[in-house]
Amino acid sequence: MINPGWYDKLLLVPIGYSTGSFHGKTYGLSRSSFNDGRSHKFFAEELGGTDFISLNLYETQNGLQLKPCEMPERKVIDFLVGLELTVR
Repeated sequence: MINPGWYDKLLLVPIGYSTGSFHGKTYGLSRSSFNDGRSHKFFAEELGGTDFISLNLYETQNGLQLKPCEMPERKVIDFLVGLELTVR
């Protein structure tokens, strides 16, 4: 069962491009939404580094379906929970 707290954090990331920090490192963030807000794509890239986070998320009748792209689900969730968005 996926803890939905990370989902609320994902929705705080603005659609389009923004920045944030995680463990003292700055990341470029990109989020898009499809299907009337029921599908989401998210990509975060460490600026000046090699780390990245990538996921697709689907809201279905059976609940949230998190689909990380070539990384453990735990890494994605930990990143979203610990992400601090840059205030503009």
